[in-house]
Amino acid sequence: MSAVRGRLTQHEIARMAGVSQTTVSLVLNDRCEAAWRIAPETRERVLRVIRETGYVADPLARRLLQQHNEILGVFTYESVFPSTSANFYHPFLSGIEACAENIGCDLLLFTSAPVNGGSRRIFHDNNRIRLADGCVLLGREIPRDELARMVAGNMPFVSVGRRDDAYLPSGEGGPVPCVGADYAQATAALVHRAVDLGHRVVAYVGDGAGAESAVDRLAGFTAAVVETGVDGLHEPVDGRTPAELLDALRSTRVTAVFCEELVEAVAMTEAARTRGLSVPGDLSLVALGDPTRPAETDLEFTGFRIPRKKMGWQAIEVLSDILHDRSSDHQRLLPCELVEGETLASP
Repeated sequence: MSAVRGRLTQHEIARMAGVSQTTVSLVLNDRCEAAWRIAPETRERVLRVIRETGYVADPLARRLLQQHNEILGVFTYESVFPSTSANFYHPFLSGIEACAENIGCDLLLFTSAPVNGGSRRIFHDNNRIRLADGCVLLGREIPRDELARMVAGNMPFVSVGRRDDAYLPSGEGGPVPCVGADYAQATAALVHRAVDLGHRVVAYVGDGAGAESAVDRLAGFTAAVVETGVDGLHEPVDGRTPAELLDALRSTRVTAVFCEELVEAVAMTEAARTRGLSVPGDLSLVALGDPTRPAETDLEFTGFRIPRKKMGWQAIEVLSDILHDRSSDHQRLLPCELVEGETLASP
């Protein structure tokens, strides 16, 4: 390998060495507290690429690095520890913790934010967010104005979950750094699977609005319906009971129902059984993701799993890239794992 002309990036060094960009960063900055995690042969491979390419780390970036506290914040817009949500949020936090440990950073959980309009708010009189070098944001719905202020204020942060661009009335703002799950693709794939099994009238049950995760699910459903040419209905819950929803769906000859939440799929199953209907014999039900609320069932629902631990891990990776001004994709969508389950069958 001959010396490469021009300024290389750590991303390119990582690609040449066959390692992660985080590993290159640790080797370059001689992070002794994390050095034991890197195998000697891996470290030597990185150093060999650096020597052979003539790579020199940007001295300004190195000086900026030395000014960091190596403390990363975690701000949650809703409580993540009560038993009703702990099982859902734990993998996110596990991934965040593991990656922070891997790059030698401490975590600071911000808990003093007041609740305003039913949600915690970052910006308040006792805001201590800048105690950390940067922050990871957790929450199903995050106020758009807060995201815009974070972007406009050059506060390094990454959202766990895809977010739409956010702008202040002044026009300041822009794309939101985030690591999300590809709900649209996963939902579309499940619709295609149902169509392949012979379903010709399918329905989406859920609001499909508000949080980007819900919007993306409905968008994937709608796109797949158009692609396959089947009849697709959208039934918002709108305060109706599961029995009322079931009756409305059955009157339109729906044979496969895609539920935005697992708890809705479980409730629909119980409603079907009370009417003497079997799942999936008389009605197929698909749950679009992991449960955010407790839902007891004896069925393994067809659906998908959200890569929650990977999302937490990669959120820290993206935040580290932002902090160290590394060229990288600051918006990532990770594929979901489809679950075969036992609730989707031929009509």
